[in-house]
Amino acid sequence: MENNLITNEPDSNPRITEMATLSHVLEKLRLKKLDNEFRWTEDGFTAGKGKSYNPEDLTIIKTYRFEGESDPADSSILYIIEANDGLTGYSLDIYGVYSDHSGEEGYDNFIRKIPVSDRDEQLIFEV
Repeated sequence: MENNLITNEPDSNPRITEMATLSHVLEKLRLKKLDNEFRWTEDGFTAGKGKSYNPEDLTIIKTYRFEGESDPADSSILYIIEANDGLTGYSLDIYGVYSDHSGEEGYDNFIRKIPVSDRDEQLIFEV
């Protein structure tokens, strides 16, 4: 999986963050009880709590992109999402050759409408 690189200065050496794999980020979410999966339905995103969310009800607070080192098919995006009612969770999407949104155009349109407020990992995963 791709290492998440952070560079503070244009000429500085990038450093690898501790959350370099999809499974590591998902485990961090689970440990913090933030592992609610937002799933696409025709009514919007639902997190299995009997409620549907529209894009204006949600904010993408962090995005992780993962790419396989040896297999380009291992390409995914993990969106950390916060709802206006305080529920935090994620939506996992694949991209590239195996992206399966041809009959599900609503997902792509929906995710593009969610406002983005990128937050530092520490703010999301702090104790």
